[in-house]
Amino acid sequence: MKDESYERYCAIRDKLGYKDSVVATNTGITKSTFSDWKAGRYIPKKEKMDKISKFLGISTEYITDGKEKQGYYLNEETAKLAQEMYEDEDMRSLFDMKRNMPPERFKAHMEFMKNLYEQEKGSM
Repeated sequence: MKDESYERYCAIRDKLGYKDSVVATNTGITKSTFSDWKAGRYIPKKEKMDKISKFLGISTEYITDGKEKQGYYLNEETAKLAQEMYEDEDMRSLFDMKRNMPPERFKAHMEFMKNLYEQEKGSM
């Protein structure tokens, strides 16, 4: 039987468009932890729940007991950014690139975009 915390985690993960492998990579938690959690063989300890929650932008309490003490997101800025990404496909694409691209390659893309932005700003 699946743990309710896993169900809450899945709902948030899916809403954000992640797979367990992305959460695992970004939190340093093994993929087997997620497999065992899904199968009901294991419930992550607080330290791992904290890492998962931080990556998802929600509180640990929401995943563990379903009670959000500080709203769905930890702060207003996070909520605003999440809503913007939800509504703007291009912004979601940029976020996906950041998640899935090697850091040095993404940095080069950001520099290019910043330079282009500065050029356009200067020509106005």
